[in-house]
Amino acid sequence: MRRSEPLAGLDRPPKSSIAGCPRPLPCKQRVSRMTALVEPRHDLSSTEIDAVEQSLYDFNRRAIGRNDGRGLGFVIRDDARRVIGVAAGYSWAGTSEIKQMWIDEAYRGRGYARDLLRAFVVEAARRGVRRIWVASHDFQAPGLYEKAGFRRVAEFAGWPEGHTNIVLCKTLIAGQEAD
Repeated sequence: MRRSEPLAGLDRPPKSSIAGCPRPLPCKQRVSRMTALVEPRHDLSSTEIDAVEQSLYDFNRRAIGRNDGRGLGFVIRDDARRVIGVAAGYSWAGTSEIKQMWIDEAYRGRGYARDLLRAFVVEAARRGVRRIWVASHDFQAPGLYEKAGFRRVAEFAGWPEGHTNIVLCKTLIAGQEAD
């Protein structure tokens, strides 16, 4: 249901002994709150998502003073130049995340994921990354990452129901080529 009017009571600041100032924060000035409209949007475009990610990056960059975030990715193509495999993520502030790792089903079992992972790790190390992390469900490829030196750091059972979401991390040693 859309509401253009504020929800009852949410358009006013909480009462305190100092008019218009919530406790226990010191009051310098009263800032009015706009009426927010929360609406369902389950189909955000890639442009909208990119804008949100850029805003998050800008905040994080200012918070820690590091402006070295870059995409990090590799693809494998077949003879017809179709993409059959991808490892994609980013590096920032000495860390890296593998956000997507995918091999076309027709090409699985040939070592392509291992090749993409190795290329990702080597490039991350070249950029000075100290840790790479990835999330993988138990029915995806946690074994691939473990064979490449990643260690399980968290497991979330029942995510999705009947399965486990596994977070893995690889710590890179400065000055050594990544395996």
